[in-house]
Amino acid sequence: MKRISLNVILTGIIVILVAALVVVLVYLKNQPPQKRGVAPIVQIVSMEPDSAIWGENFPNEYSTLLLTRTNNARTQYGGSEPYSKLIEDPRLITLFKGYTFEKDYNEDRGHLNSLIDVRATKRVNDKTPGTCYSCKSTDNPRLWAELGMATFDHAPFSELGTRINNPIGCANCHEAGTMRLIVTNPALEEALTAQGKDWRTFTRQQMRTIVCANCHVEYYFAGDGKYLTFPWKNGTKIENIAQYYVEIAFKDWDHQISGAPMIKMQHPDFELYTADSTHYRAGVSCADCHMPYTRDGAAKFSSHDVKSPLSEVDKACGACHTDVEYVKSRVETIQEQVYETLIATEDALVAAITSIQAAGASPNVDPALLNEARSLHREAQLRWDFIAAENSMGFHNPEEALRILAIATNLARQAQLKAVQAAGTPAVLPASP
Repeated sequence: MKRISLNVILTGIIVILVAALVVVLVYLKNQPPQKRGVAPIVQIVSMEPDSAIWGENFPNEYSTLLLTRTNNARTQYGGSEPYSKLIEDPRLITLFKGYTFEKDYNEDRGHLNSLIDVRATKRVNDKTPGTCYSCKSTDNPRLWAELGMATFDHAPFSELGTRINNPIGCANCHEAGTMRLIVTNPALEEALTAQGKDWRTFTRQQMRTIVCANCHVEYYFAGDGKYLTFPWKNGTKIENIAQYYVEIAFKDWDHQISGAPMIKMQHPDFELYTADSTHYRAGVSCADCHMPYTRDGAAKFSSHDVKSPLSEVDKACGACHTDVEYVKSRVETIQEQVYETLIATEDALVAAITSIQAAGASPNVDPALLNEARSLHREAQLRWDFIAAENSMGFHNPEEALRILAIATNLARQAQLKAVQAAGTPAVLPASP
């Protein structure tokens, strides 16, 4: 009898404990999620363009962002020193003959110089559309929301500029309040949607690359409204982009010497890197190398002094590679190989341009064959420019860079031979140097 009473008591205690546990679990489940980190000092409104206000809450990130105004360090094949590429490589004047890039083509500086530099370039004139501000300011997300991208792009550059006061900063990549990484450029949103992709489903690591695609991509201005568009309909590899431009019969200008309808590539860093590169396959993001994690005492944060990893090899490469000196030497070797191949391609393009010009002046030239030569010139140069305009001298994807340059050289030589056929004489070939 006593044993039965003891069992009843124990059972009752267990039931009470289980009931109490259930009550506690239900209570905890209904509590609002705890916020990590320190409570914000100031409230940041949506799409706030002034990065200094964000800096009140995130002083480490903001203080390193400020360094982009003066981080004018030059690397072997790039960096952020504003030297003239036209002086450095006079072949470019021939390659861009008849286009604004033959007048002014400088190395880009850090993010906080974006407005200063775009307004100072000689490529801006009274016909320049507002589209050219698309990757230059934190005022853009607010203006896109207010005006819509079509109105933003169609506005004259000078007129739109009166409403733009802040260079690249926090609002270009982050959502106020949550600080999550977001797509802010409507053109990127449209390009991803057309591919059936929703960036809101991406992981944080994926977003550390996607936010760079807000700007570091190839693009063109569509129609009379100069609507910002990414040529990704067929895919993001160079063959997909080239075919897309053929399909829509697009050109940026007619080459003043060869007469070819030309494409000017912009800065396809995202497209080259994501074309199955070694680092991309390994899950490395753009920010891992260009915005490496650093420490201020116990605080760990991503440096916003965005620049070439070669400026701080220990921080940028040392997180994954133990022998950073070896890594640096490998980078130098790869970039030297790509640079030499790039220059060889330029020589082939200049020779093709010279031959096409001479063939065009021939009295018995075959117009159909001459147009074929011009088409080959266009296809060769846009591939060369895909690597030349990209900011890593091929290191973002060495195998792909060399593959593209090899094809570009081949197409340039084909253009030259087609010019010979068009003229009916090898006399159009340039004299050997």
